[in-house]
Amino acid sequence: MTTTAAPVVTTSAGALGGRVRADAPVVEFLGVRYATAPRFAPPEAVSGWSGVRDAVEHGPASPQLRSIVDTVTGPSGDEDAVQDEDCLRLDVRAPVAALTDGVPRPVLVWIHGGAYVIGSAATGWYDTTRLIVEGDVVTVNVGYRLGVLGWLRRPGIAPGNLGLLDVMAALRWVRDEIAAFGGDPGCVTAMGQSAGAHGIACLMTVPEARPLFRRAILQSGQLGLGLSSEERAAKVGGYVVDALDGADPATVDVSALLRAQRRAVIRAAGPGGLDSSPAFAPVDGVAPLAPGTSWDDAARSGHDLIVGSTADEIETFMEINPVLRRVRRLPVLGRVAGGGSALVTRRVFGAPARHLADQAARAGSHVHHYRFDWRAPDSGLGACHCIELPFLFGTREAWRTAPMLAGADWDADIAPLGARMRAAWLSFARNGDPGADWPPHAPGAGPGARFGSR
Repeated sequence: MTTTAAPVVTTSAGALGGRVRADAPVVEFLGVRYATAPRFAPPEAVSGWSGVRDAVEHGPASPQLRSIVDTVTGPSGDEDAVQDEDCLRLDVRAPVAALTDGVPRPVLVWIHGGAYVIGSAATGWYDTTRLIVEGDVVTVNVGYRLGVLGWLRRPGIAPGNLGLLDVMAALRWVRDEIAAFGGDPGCVTAMGQSAGAHGIACLMTVPEARPLFRRAILQSGQLGLGLSSEERAAKVGGYVVDALDGADPATVDVSALLRAQRRAVIRAAGPGGLDSSPAFAPVDGVAPLAPGTSWDDAARSGHDLIVGSTADEIETFMEINPVLRRVRRLPVLGRVAGGGSALVTRRVFGAPARHLADQAARAGSHVHHYRFDWRAPDSGLGACHCIELPFLFGTREAWRTAPMLAGADWDADIAPLGARMRAAWLSFARNGDPGADWPPHAPGAGPGARFGSR
């Protein structure tokens, strides 16, 4: 191994050539293939290669439709990214010294959100450089199949839950290969937001997946929505087949699949698009999930756990839905909608996070519960879904145009609170304890940490 301008690491499949960041003492190996998969098939092991394979460019994103969440978060930078079904890639970043000093470091594995239909490992929002520099950790950002490619459940065509199998394959890759990058395979924290957190909670119920990580950080997982049922999955699968009008889903061009996905999502959302629960999502009873899977099963997983939500999660979904956005701006109906959004926030995000914390604490796990309360002064979006992400990841430039941060000063508002959050997350990843000022969760107690309360 070397740490020149072109560092090389040898994995069990072959050698990878990475690069050293120009802006930080961080080495990165990008677009690393952790598995391969034909369409609608489970992931398979990667074949070996000879020589040094370049790992200096991000891999393709899973094919997806254009995101509408940028009205809240600002553009992700994924708008013009390469998309391809060969998307089972990950990005590894580490301190430069990790390649040579023989000191195993904690590993943070980031599973991105996006309602199981958008996002990628390479999004600029999720740059982990600040975490690496401040915490001396190794990070892994995972890409997985989205939408119809990762979550279609249609017997004879697609088994369903392929996205979960992808994430499991990535975690196995981390177990087997991360030591070569200076990471400690016995000190892995799976960390996700929104659908990413929901997916990790699913894997906490799977006996084969539990040993692949020691700790979990679940940010704003939509746990109150539970899992998709066979009935709903069959309905959505039928919508996809109808939209393809006789074309074979296994061979049709991916652009046709995405058009079919769009139509299925619209039909599943119902009149006015008011049903915002994911049309494509993990299905109960479909491998690797056992029938009757519940979050109480996750609570008994034995993982150290941080779980929490933001104070005004649903404001994001109100803003990106044209009908709800108009209602929200009407004087009387807006007040009614505001009360309803608070209720939905509690039922879908806040109360289920607390229940999971309660049950995990009762099961003997080390648990820490939080709520993110910070609100930008001019956004009108409150502590909305995704608001905590700039405090953990990315750069000032990546979040420069985010409407949810309107009126905030990066140096005065975001940097200090971000440093506090990252310190807590990093301490937890290292030893299961986010710090002395954040006591372990006791069943029935409120959030042990309130980030941004005024």
